[in-house]
Amino acid sequence: MTFIKSETEGSVLKITLNRPDKFNSFNREMALALQNALDKAAADNSIRAVLLTGEGKAFCAGQDLSEAMDANGPGIERIVREHYNPIILKIRKLEKPVVCAVNGVAAGAGANIALACDVVIAGTSVSFIQAFSKIGLIPDSGGTFFLPRLIGFGKASALMMLGDKVSAIDAERIGMIYKVAEDANLQADAMVIAKTLGDMPTKAMGLTKRLLNESLENTIDKQLSYEADVQVQATLTYDYTEGVNAFLEKRKPIFKGE
Repeated sequence: MTFIKSETEGSVLKITLNRPDKFNSFNREMALALQNALDKAAADNSIRAVLLTGEGKAFCAGQDLSEAMDANGPGIERIVREHYNPIILKIRKLEKPVVCAVNGVAAGAGANIALACDVVIAGTSVSFIQAFSKIGLIPDSGGTFFLPRLIGFGKASALMMLGDKVSAIDAERIGMIYKVAEDANLQADAMVIAKTLGDMPTKAMGLTKRLLNESLENTIDKQLSYEADVQVQATLTYDYTEGVNAFLEKRKPIFKGE
């Protein structure tokens, strides 16, 4: 069985987690397949945006615990270091927008992979849960990094320790995700967002993402200096010239992602 499905729609690569009978929980094969799909998105210049979602009733229930507890399995350290850490880094270092359409429960690593994406849209029936504390673990997959920055230290601490479910409506309200869509419209709405981003100046999107990553650790002085450097890089792209010319000529720009 193919645990990751990939298909292209125009300039968008849609990646679907595909273990629906296991609520798309990760095993080693699926984790490595997702890494491979993200690598292909990075290497293919015709791909200008990525849409990540899940098959069936869940987005992702996190780690397949039967693998984690298997004496002959990879073990927790390898699972974290070889499965999840590379996935998070590949999402963040991919200089193309990554949209996440959360179509069902997002728990544990599943929730944190979603939160590492650039734009997160969730169905109305969705819930997010930091499930780690329920089994004596700590939040991994970047959870302790991203969640406090999205919703604040105190709220993140409480959700991680108590393991409360957060509805999609509340997740939007507290700034955890971008927006909520009706379940029936989720995939279509998410694809509209992904295609919109895919038609935008890809180099500028990538540079913006690079700046956002740097902002998580920079001082204001360093960030302002870095913005100036990167803005110069943006002006050297085809899409900058096209965007300015289209503005002056009062027409819609046609960006090439170059």
